[in-house]
Amino acid sequence: MAGNDDETLDQAQSGDQEQPGAGAEDRAASGSTNRHVRTLADLARLAGVSAGTVSRALAGKALVNAETRDRIQALARHHGFKPNQMASKLRTGRTGVIGVVIPLGHEKRQQISDPFFLTLLGHLADELTESGYDMMLSRALPDGSAEWLERIAGSGMVDGIIVIGQSDQFHVIESVAQSYRPMVAWGQYRHGQTHCAVGTDNEAGGRIAVEHLLASGARNLAFLGQTRGIEIAIRYRGAAMAAEAAGAPFVHLPVDLAGESMGPQIEQALAGTDLVIDGIVAASDLIAMSALRVLHDRGRAVPDDVRIVGFDDLPLAAQTTPPLTTIRQEIAEGARALVEKLKARIEGQSDGHPVQSLVMPPRLVVRQTTQG
Repeated sequence: MAGNDDETLDQAQSGDQEQPGAGAEDRAASGSTNRHVRTLADLARLAGVSAGTVSRALAGKALVNAETRDRIQALARHHGFKPNQMASKLRTGRTGVIGVVIPLGHEKRQQISDPFFLTLLGHLADELTESGYDMMLSRALPDGSAEWLERIAGSGMVDGIIVIGQSDQFHVIESVAQSYRPMVAWGQYRHGQTHCAVGTDNEAGGRIAVEHLLASGARNLAFLGQTRGIEIAIRYRGAAMAAEAAGAPFVHLPVDLAGESMGPQIEQALAGTDLVIDGIVAASDLIAMSALRVLHDRGRAVPDDVRIVGFDDLPLAAQTTPPLTTIRQEIAEGARALVEKLKARIEGQSDGHPVQSLVMPPRLVVRQTTQG
């Protein structure tokens, strides 16, 4: 028991003193030339407690009182003792690794270097490190089967999975979630779904963007972006419903998130419509930034001739010329929620009390692309 171990440790530290008043570190140092601390058992013998108490103390468990825990940790530091991490992982069945996977079923040419991915990954890396986890990153190109996700879930290499974006793989994620519990996804929540999702109310975001464009003086509206992925499809739906409710002309101009080809696609899309567009809802900040360049090249001033609203509020959004009005997603808060909800699932806290999905409200951030 912890109490007996504490008493034994106190006795070991009060007797066998080579100098009056010597502390644990002093006594350890006096015999360090003849003692080799390589295992938990070695440290336990030196401390006068059980190996179990040493293990719990080094793991910071509350089962060992704070004073005893501090003493054992001080001895370990003095002798440079570090537990065998591999052995610990074998005992606990944990790897200490979280798999982070980005499925690109709808945008196979999109890269992890996309500013949205980099922003979210940065926050996730911080949160996982603070929680004691390493991150294993993977970019998946689904081929129509669930193999891309089943392979990670069944690999034994990770303690859990964070999926960044549902892409066009919502039903695959749902299927795997039926049997693999430690998984959460950044994305859209649908009523009654199995997998835990953290994301923004995309429909509300699309609606807010259109309402703001109309209020700022725009009349002929366009939505720039492909709708094969569920999140952007829902943003488009919200925007289209708001335009219809206001009786405003509204067209959908599909644009891929495909790096260098994005600009030419936007130029072709704008040139291919008879409607003189004066208000643009972009499916992402990255698309909005490309649209700014295209409009500048075409001699159309923003916001005097065309007003633009992006989606995400990435750090770059405030640095464009002019600064971009956008719909803010709380990316840092979302990363924190993803990790906390995944940890709860890993620890089994979801048993009988399902970990709920989180739908965060979008927020309009007004900058100069709509301030005519």
